[in-house]
Amino acid sequence: MAARPPQNETSEPEVIAFGIAALAARLETADISYPATSREICAAVSNTEIPVDSTGNTVELATALDRLPQDEFAKQSELLDMLHPVFEEQRKQAATSVVGRLRALLPI
Repeated sequence: MAARPPQNETSEPEVIAFGIAALAARLETADISYPATSREICAAVSNTEIPVDSTGNTVELATALDRLPQDEFAKQSELLDMLHPVFEEQRKQAATSVVGRLRALLPI
């Protein structure tokens, strides 16, 4: 048996960002000045459906922000630090759901 030789493709593989990394990338291109409220943040982010894992599970930014104990954030790092456990919990819930387990089994 022989293996096919590697293709001479020089392009980088596509990177899938999810959770805090995906939100941070969207916030970098959004027109937000801090301090900012949850409503201002949602209005500034063009796509508010944030992926929470590599299998395509998402959470709405407004839903994640509603789970936080405060509505105003002094700076972006404070916002991301507070949202991190929310995204982690959402990722864990998605992984234990029936649909999440099926997605993990299927090569998509």
